[in-house]
Amino acid sequence: MRKIRQGDEVIVVTGKDKGKRGSVLRVLDEKLVVEGVNRVRKAVKPNPMRGTTGGFQDKDMPIHISNVAVFNPATGKGDRVGIKTLEDGRKVRFLKSNGEVLNA
Repeated sequence: MRKIRQGDEVIVVTGKDKGKRGSVLRVLDEKLVVEGVNRVRKAVKPNPMRGTTGGFQDKDMPIHISNVAVFNPATGKGDRVGIKTLEDGRKVRFLKSNGEVLNA
């Protein structure tokens, strides 16, 4: 079970985008693509077959999973995530600081 999933609200803990918040768009093994974080300008060639024009395009690049933390709305800070098993046998993710269960 992954501790950070697609759609989670995360905050960047370290790096050039420290303090930025965004939701996880994709999870790629040890990296995440977070909306509005690690944004770069890429040159794009025109392709008339696809109907794309050339020029520069802003793109969100992957960031390592260790550089982000799940955002805790109760404290307004990043928080660590744990996994526990409920009485009915389901595994759920929870925030370590207050024990609140994340959307299962």
